[in-house]
Amino acid sequence: MTISKDTYNRLKENRIQGRYVVNEQIIGFLNTKGGDFEVETVGKSVEGRPIRSVTIGNGVQRVFMWSQMHGNESTTTKAVLDLMNFLASNTDAALKIRQQCTIRILPILNPDGANAYTRFNANQIDLNRDAQNRSQPESQILRAEFDSFKPNFCFNLHDQRTIYNVGGSSKPATVSFLAPAHDAMRTISKTRKVSMQLIAAMNETLQKIIPGQVGRYDDAFNSNCVGDTFQMLNTPTILFEAGHFHRDYERERTREYIFYALIKALDVIACKSIGNYERKAYFDIPENRKQFFDVLVKNVVFGKAAEKKDIGILFEEVLEDKKISFIPLIEQSGNLDGFFGHQEYDFNNSKDVEYLKSANLGKLLDI
Repeated sequence: MTISKDTYNRLKENRIQGRYVVNEQIIGFLNTKGGDFEVETVGKSVEGRPIRSVTIGNGVQRVFMWSQMHGNESTTTKAVLDLMNFLASNTDAALKIRQQCTIRILPILNPDGANAYTRFNANQIDLNRDAQNRSQPESQILRAEFDSFKPNFCFNLHDQRTIYNVGGSSKPATVSFLAPAHDAMRTISKTRKVSMQLIAAMNETLQKIIPGQVGRYDDAFNSNCVGDTFQMLNTPTILFEAGHFHRDYERERTREYIFYALIKALDVIACKSIGNYERKAYFDIPENRKQFFDVLVKNVVFGKAAEKKDIGILFEEVLEDKKISFIPLIEQSGNLDGFFGHQEYDFNNSKDVEYLKSANLGKLLDI
């Protein structure tokens, strides 16, 4: 099944854009949905914000997905809203998925973290390291939903930083996937193999749209991580990581690519065609590396000795008036051969120097 860009643009939930996505927006969106969507409040966060679940479809294949476990990782939440618009469209493709699958979604698991735009919940706990202790109400809600829904598949939806590239290439990891390990030896269980096959299917689709920009996330085992825990419980689980696309700091383009990946996965599940994809294709996806800066400036001249250094700059994401500002900070200096920049400048180029002086990077670089 192929969704055209024009079709996606019609389905996109344009009322919710940007990086700051909070509970009130999600509740407003869900209030517009009709009877095909079963919406429930399944619990409350530390600060008392409601956590909603949405159930769609009546098929035997049960797919469970949750987003914004980390409150400042909102791209996949936006993609999930677009997915809900697709499932409500009553097209043949949407109807087939709803007939074959029952899909349960927690659009924002960590509404307190979303409100504060932080990775952690209100008790400063990383919910993705709380799978065993389940010390937090949000962790307890997630596990309770897993236990009651008894999914056949789990989609763990996240964002990743702009530092990641694909393999050793200069291409950003716009989307990354992981079939989480279920033991310290990283053996391939039956359910982990299924995760790998589904990722291979999604990668096949994305390579046609963003060739070379799909990465494979590190599979180090940690039983405190939710994905590893659900894989240990013999449920095929996939980690989605929404990353950077060129000049897309609001992650509206990446949102679109996550949507396509979700549609592909659900279509493969609905068509019972997982067996058409080989686990080997999963390992053909290059592993992520951390070789990107937001800005890389080469040959910056320092001091009376005219010493030259490269400067790597990363943007700090700061919540200001319900919007995210990107504040440049020097992360590293020295010889940065082997690194890349989403923006690159060279002090040997006078036009680059003039631009940097006029931009907000001039003061940072003391020029």
